[in-house]
Amino acid sequence: MNLQSLRSEFLGICVGNSSTRLGTFAGGTLTDSHIAANSDPTAVAQMLDQALADLDRGGEPAAVIATVNPDQSSRIDAQLRGRLSNRLFHVEEDLPIPIGRQLDPEAIIGQDRLLNAAAAYEVLQQACVVVDAGTAITVDYIDGAGTYHGGAIAPGVRLMLEALHAGTAQLPRITWQKPREPIGHNTTEAIRTGIFHCLRGLVHEMVEQYATIAGAFPMVVVTGGDSPMLFKDDPLVDRRIPHLTLLGIGVTVRVATGNGPGRNGAP
Repeated sequence: MNLQSLRSEFLGICVGNSSTRLGTFAGGTLTDSHIAANSDPTAVAQMLDQALADLDRGGEPAAVIATVNPDQSSRIDAQLRGRLSNRLFHVEEDLPIPIGRQLDPEAIIGQDRLLNAAAAYEVLQQACVVVDAGTAITVDYIDGAGTYHGGAIAPGVRLMLEALHAGTAQLPRITWQKPREPIGHNTTEAIRTGIFHCLRGLVHEMVEQYATIAGAFPMVVVTGGDSPMLFKDDPLVDRRIPHLTLLGIGVTVRVATGNGPGRNGAP
């Protein structure tokens, strides 16, 4: 593996359950990002081809893949391996995520959660809670020394919507949008209201529990595709960082290449 190829421009690829995010890094800083749904493999392939073509003009590109979706990442790996040779890296296999861990020995934690934790701690340098609102919603605790402790996992918005439709005789399949008011005056609004306050309530409850354990309220960072809808104007939230998982790849690469923790340039 040629780690030196990661010192200039490279692609960071986060393969999720529902979508694949791609970020272009230059000098360790995220400069551009794109997303494509995994349900559209042509769109994912075209996104990768275009990003590689752009980097090819500046030299020999490299790529770093993080995944919670092995089947999808295998397809991406096959697309990239012939073009990148020894410049294709995998998070945790080739590049360990630089975050301390206090977990059960048998625990298998998603790479996205660890990358989020590494990026959030680098930005905040203090105890924090990271909420990732995607296919699932995770609420994770990182202590003041930068140790990841795990947290809570629950179904995200669309899994809840689908479960209500599939598991009942009369509840319809609906599209998601933020409820208009706390009381749902029809079935659709009642479903939206229930899910919205269920997920926000989960986060509020977990933050209170973590604060009790820590002896102080930690800062709260939210990320993920549903975070704007769920947590906009939520006074509990201190930061919303849209590309936190990609920024975690940046932290991982900088540490692995000996460039130090640095700064992500996150808001």
